[in-house]
Amino acid sequence: MEYQIIKEKTIHLIDELKSTCQTYGMGNDGNEYKIITQVFLYKFLNDKFGYEVKKISPKLTESDKWENTYAEMSEDEILDIFDEMSPDVPRLRPEHLIANLWNQQTKGDFDILFDSTMQDIAIQNIDIFSTQTTQNTKIPLFEKLTVYVTDEAQRAPFARALIDKLINFSFEDSFSQNYDFFASIFEYLIKDYNTAGGGKYAEYYTPHSIATIMARLLVGTDKDLHNIECYDPSAGTGTLLMALAHQIGEDKCTIFSQDISQRSNKMLKLNLILNGLVSSLDHAIQGDTLVAPYHKSDDEQELRQFDFVVSNPPFKMDFSDTREQLADMSSRFWAGVPNVPKKKKEKMAIYTCFIQHVINSLKPNSGKGAIVVPTGFITSKTGVESKILKHIVDEHIIYGCISMPSNVFATTGTNVSVLFFDNSKKTDKVILIDASKMGEDYQDGKNKKCRLRPFEIDEIVNTFNNKESVDDFSVAVTYDEIKKKKYSLSAGQYFDVKIEYVELTQEEFNEKMNTYQNQLQEYFLESTRLQKEIIEQLKKVKYE
Repeated sequence: MEYQIIKEKTIHLIDELKSTCQTYGMGNDGNEYKIITQVFLYKFLNDKFGYEVKKISPKLTESDKWENTYAEMSEDEILDIFDEMSPDVPRLRPEHLIANLWNQQTKGDFDILFDSTMQDIAIQNIDIFSTQTTQNTKIPLFEKLTVYVTDEAQRAPFARALIDKLINFSFEDSFSQNYDFFASIFEYLIKDYNTAGGGKYAEYYTPHSIATIMARLLVGTDKDLHNIECYDPSAGTGTLLMALAHQIGEDKCTIFSQDISQRSNKMLKLNLILNGLVSSLDHAIQGDTLVAPYHKSDDEQELRQFDFVVSNPPFKMDFSDTREQLADMSSRFWAGVPNVPKKKKEKMAIYTCFIQHVINSLKPNSGKGAIVVPTGFITSKTGVESKILKHIVDEHIIYGCISMPSNVFATTGTNVSVLFFDNSKKTDKVILIDASKMGEDYQDGKNKKCRLRPFEIDEIVNTFNNKESVDDFSVAVTYDEIKKKKYSLSAGQYFDVKIEYVELTQEEFNEKMNTYQNQLQEYFLESTRLQKEIIEQLKKVKYE
């Protein structure tokens, strides 16, 4: 019950913050996501700090108003507390706390105080609580927020309104009870911002069901894992990486990521902190993965290779500006780089470059990976796509393919499949699953969507792991069988065609034939009628 109360209050806080943005003219504004995510993170870190310092200092634990007691402490006492704190907790001084801002709301320049407080927290904690670009530029935890209010006279009231929303409850109970609800809270927090309208590299939000399937199939149930390195070269907001980390154990893995989107980087930062992966912040890179991959080997000459690599890349987009740069990297893009279409440059199949990058980033002999691709790829017969298919089959890298239901991805109508790679090359059969008929349809606003239910996820995972052949659903085939089918990874092309034989009497046979004949006659008459109508309409148009 307490869990549900805290979750409901958290969702209410998010709704209140969004309402405040709307009141001050920033509803659906391009900068709204910065305000919502950063203010929420400020609240989370404020409460996390309070929870941790009270475990260290009995004086603070026993105080009715710990913030007041903390403000009265000497510099040495504060530094002693900092020395005992985990590096995963930000160092906040008394002037950084929400309670301090609450007490100073009457100041006329409260907006300046609010922004400077956020910036000072970021500067004081920049060594741990920051991400960076491919050029090693530190991206701080917080930035000025009230500047996004156009009317300067409204900035101070806006800052006061935000603080009003943060003072009403605390996350501390969720920390003490180890409630695991921040993954779902994160999705609720960003649901209005994680859309396909996110710029050149659209944030392709991966549904939790797909992320869960990928994580469960890659990691399995092995509990004896430690020092595992996970990587996503098109990380977005981190859904795939969080699912991996949860399956492995957040304390047993380190997360590495890269994505060109500034928006994604801010949200990924929040996601890592909410999920207890602060130590991985330094590896969350903003920049173009294909042109300038950041994560390299120790000698900086090769790509760094990982235990697990996941990706849900953009499928098609215009990368003609950098196409020739990529084409010069023949060792990285061994199957080639797509040409620029003559008419629609935005249709360049950039995902094929990401497939190659994912394969290159797997540890030799042990690395495993999974990538989301348009389903059309798995039956490709020409171009870069065909070369990749031949490579992953001939080299025995591919060990599974799952074709998903239509509309399972909210941001694209493209049918998708997930490829699974294993560099150990120990399998002798590839499991192909057609899950396209699974899921339940639902309406989300104007969009028709489909979601996989828990029992369907279990069915997919169990069938895949057991390499079961199930009628019209799955098939386990050898690499030679795939080659005979011209390298197709479509499960349906391997299903047996079943012919149903029914014994009929002569009378029953004649009756069926008469029925078919009558139906054909009706179809013919209807076709003739429609044809005459079309001719008449065409005549009218001609005369007019």
